[in-house]
Amino acid sequence: MSRRALRRLRGEQRGQEPLGPGALQFGFRDDDDAEEEGPKRGPGGRRPRSPGKEGVRVNNRFELINIEDLEEGPVVNGERSDGLRTEAVVSGSKRKSQSGSAEPRKDGEVDDRTGPLEQSNVSGKLRKKKKKQKNKKSSTGETSENGLEDIDRILERIEDSSGPHHPSPPPLSSRKHVLYVEHRPRQRQRVYPKCTWLTTPKSTWPRYAKPGLSMRLLESKKGLSCFAFEHSEEYQQTQHKFLAAVESMEPNNIVVLLQTSPYHVDSLLQLSDACRFQDDQEMARDLVERALYSMECAFHPLFSLTSGTCRLDYRRPENRSFYLALYKQMSFLEKRGCPRTALEYCKLILSLEPDEDPLCMLLLVDHLALRARDYEYLIRLFQEWEAHRNLSQLPNFAFSVPLAYFLLSQQADLPEQELSSAREKASLLVRQALIMFPGVLMPLLECCSVRPDAAVACHPFFGPNSEISQPPALSQLVSLYLGRSHFLWKEPAIMSWLEENVREVLQAVDAGDPAVEECENRRKVLYQRAPRNIHRHVVLSEIKEAVAALPPDVTTQSVMGFDPLPPSDTIYSYTRPERLSPVSHGNTIALFFRSLLPSYTMEGERQEDGGAEGLDHNQGLNRLMLAVRDMMATFHFHDPEAPHEDHAEGDGEWD
Repeated sequence: MSRRALRRLRGEQRGQEPLGPGALQFGFRDDDDAEEEGPKRGPGGRRPRSPGKEGVRVNNRFELINIEDLEEGPVVNGERSDGLRTEAVVSGSKRKSQSGSAEPRKDGEVDDRTGPLEQSNVSGKLRKKKKKQKNKKSSTGETSENGLEDIDRILERIEDSSGPHHPSPPPLSSRKHVLYVEHRPRQRQRVYPKCTWLTTPKSTWPRYAKPGLSMRLLESKKGLSCFAFEHSEEYQQTQHKFLAAVESMEPNNIVVLLQTSPYHVDSLLQLSDACRFQDDQEMARDLVERALYSMECAFHPLFSLTSGTCRLDYRRPENRSFYLALYKQMSFLEKRGCPRTALEYCKLILSLEPDEDPLCMLLLVDHLALRARDYEYLIRLFQEWEAHRNLSQLPNFAFSVPLAYFLLSQQADLPEQELSSAREKASLLVRQALIMFPGVLMPLLECCSVRPDAAVACHPFFGPNSEISQPPALSQLVSLYLGRSHFLWKEPAIMSWLEENVREVLQAVDAGDPAVEECENRRKVLYQRAPRNIHRHVVLSEIKEAVAALPPDVTTQSVMGFDPLPPSDTIYSYTRPERLSPVSHGNTIALFFRSLLPSYTMEGERQEDGGAEGLDHNQGLNRLMLAVRDMMATFHFHDPEAPHEDHAEGDGEWD
């Protein structure tokens, strides 16, 4: 192999050798050098000799660059910039090399083919490799530029070969997450450039200024992102003042606090409860919406309300306000006859921490799905979560899912086979529910004002003993379900279907079905003690029958309206200055009122403390409501048509 070939393989260039004796040579080359380097090639593949410059060494530091690549220019859509097709360039280079090899050599000229065999093999492989790469580049370029046309051609061929295409339901893997929240964007308002999803800001609200509430990303793993709200030092001081106002038994302190901090979340939620107990639903709803707006303005840019993959740890007190605000807004939506939107709020709360479910939304999601007539969603949730959450062991799911199947079988727009299958599935599941929870039937019929026949009323399986013998925790779940969803069973068709299955259950019981004894043993084991999240849900539900069934250890402790039954493993990010808290005693309702209205007292408490007798028990409530109305009247509302300052979040409208 020649020295020049070795230099090329090493990456060395002529003129880069270390200087030494004889390194600089300005003269004619000897015959050995000419034979090693070879002559310059002309148009026919020859190297012409320029007169007067023959034998001069030319140091070209770019000689390893493929000259053909520089001459051909870029390739777009299979064409060069000079308008020639890539195929023509490749074939032209081939013809050029062929024509060069066909011409005879003149005397004194050296052909490249006379060089060493190794050099020609290496250069030939490099040329072939570069040509293949250029062909690949041209084909990919053509595909990327004409992608739409190629897609149209593919679709046409598919339609021609398979005929008209009928849409089919998407596979299970391509469906949205079961906790994905469906959302329709609200209309943007001119006064507030920030587009919000949870609520629409009103012109009657105080001008928004950041209260010191923010959100940060804690970690992201396994497709889930954990976030947490944070309180600035200023917001922490406001929070301390709020807690002091609750414990001071002076309702005006909360009103004064809102005058200086109109977007303090816990104060807004506390006053909302007070307004709701005073039947001022409009003001109560307005305060909750303002609290939601304050928290949504603090969202992290990566926090998503709809994806179902964002988590908020309920053990952090800063996060609990968001849970409670969502729950209260959901309750308002349900009472206003918006079950579809309330269901999406319920899914949102459940998605924030589905494993722990701190507000126990699984006791409510079935009810909202039935009210929204979204039977398919309830069935899907049951099918996907039954294996790892045992939803059939909750009375509400045990009865709501077969009811969803039955209502689905009543729809006339489904094929007859699907209707029959849904009806069979409904009957099977409702019989299993009646065997597992026999104490539900008689209270359900009583709530629906239906009198059972003697054969059912006198049977020991559904008689009074079935309701009395069930564990207290199970009685609490049954009372919660019946108090919330009994009216869904009042339809005559539903009652007729239920009656048929009750008779079949009695026949199975009389025949000694082993499933009856198995379910009885399971009831004794599973429902000894309800977890804390169920008690928290009962307190928030305010269903009288369920609240009355709370255990004594819950009813005798203080239940704060802004933080009912906090977790025992709370994660505190900052500490509050120590203060003496009033001794809490009395039943749950009294404690709940005391958390809302510190001056509320039960009958006899004033006399024990030496106070005046005959005071109105609602005096503190009336004082608070008057103070709230005075506060709302003293706000200086701005004119929507008047110019306003831009917010700190940014300028212009948000998409």
